Amino acid sequence: MRTRLFIGLIAVFLVLSTSRVSAQASNGSSYRNAIGLGIDFGDGSTLVGPSYKHFFTEHNVGKFEVLFGDGVSFIEGFYEYHDEIEGAPGLRWFAGAGAGAAIAEHNSAFLLRPEGGLDYKIDGVPLSFSFDWRPTFAIGDDSDFEPARFGLGIRFCFN
Repeated sequence: MRTRLFIGLIAVFLVLSTSRVSAQASNGSSYRNAIGLGIDFGDGSTLVGPSYKHFFTEHNVGKFEVLFGDGVSFIEGFYEYHDEIEGAPGLRWFAGAGAGAAIAEHNSAFLLRPEGGLDYKIDGVPLSFSFDWRPTFAIGDDSDFEPARFGLGIRFCFN
């Protein structure tokens, strides 16, 4: 089961990375793809792993993460709507939602995660940083709601 999910994520990554759609921002600090480190923290364990972000258009973004920590793995994808903050070059707000799976040794859960936050791309440097609030609804054997979850992303940007 885990092997199939991993192969599926690799296939999605390859399809998205070969896309020819470009995001254009008026401030010159745009990027189309970013890959790096995703961190999910808050109440409970901290999860860390690879994170990939792709701008389908200037406003429509997909983000995919595979996070590991304390005996559990999260595989998740998000849709985000991005828009510029006027007067703050490189800084964008975003809101969206995602779904995923939490996989542990003796149980698993389906995740629903709304999110909202900020994304900052340093002009002239291929780095972006993001911070978001992502409350988590876990649906499974141990269904739960965790409002105090946050995400931090540090990514290398490329077109």
